[in-house]
Amino acid sequence: MDKAYYKEYYHFERENWWFVVRYKIINYFLNKYLTNKSKIKILNIGVATGYSTELLMKYGEVVSLEYDKDCCKFISEKLNIEVIHGSITSLPFEDESFDLVCAFDVIEHVEDDELGVQEIRRVCKKNGLVFITVPAFMSLWSRHDEINFHFRRYKKNQILQLFNKLQIIHKTYFNSFLFLPIYFFRTIINLFPNFKKNATGSDFSIFPKESFINSIFKAIFNIEFYLLKFMIFPFGVSFLFIGKKNN
Repeated sequence: MDKAYYKEYYHFERENWWFVVRYKIINYFLNKYLTNKSKIKILNIGVATGYSTELLMKYGEVVSLEYDKDCCKFISEKLNIEVIHGSITSLPFEDESFDLVCAFDVIEHVEDDELGVQEIRRVCKKNGLVFITVPAFMSLWSRHDEINFHFRRYKKNQILQLFNKLQIIHKTYFNSFLFLPIYFFRTIINLFPNFKKNATGSDFSIFPKESFINSIFKAIFNIEFYLLKFMIFPFGVSFLFIGKKNN
């Protein structure tokens, strides 16, 4: 994460329409598929500014891992949460250590994503769950991806191939209703090099929490949240996958 950006990211994680509803979606599926919520051991890979760890603490003992040293320091000072500095491609844990392994919008940051997924499987216990989200469709590539040091955006089949050794528990695109507005917005923004040179030119910085657009997008995404409880979406700005490591 860009050093000029990650401090802003702390507020984005807690106020921006996309994060607020995305975490509602994540929380819903955690609650749906986790049975023994008070006793499980959870690995949270790529904690960013810590909100995902705070959410996961409701479900068990959380071990947090972050590749960015500045983020590790920031979270420790801001939230008093211990964060292990390390890489998804070389996880510093024994085999089959965790009941749940989470990587929310992480593997797109990893050049060798196959090695990262192999490590996720390795540290996940038998009958344990893997829960990931990723940005979808390279047609949506923009400065937002560059500032976050993404290597790629994914299609469903690419994720299913990466995790083909896991039993599929749930899979769906999400943020589907806003796909076209976001596509057109990013296409237009990509035409303006001055915007792309801006050090914090992420989508999140365009719409502060007080803005009308932030409120509208949040309301639309909330409608989709309720539909996701019983629908699978065929496209979207992001993709969600939950898999089980069988014996």
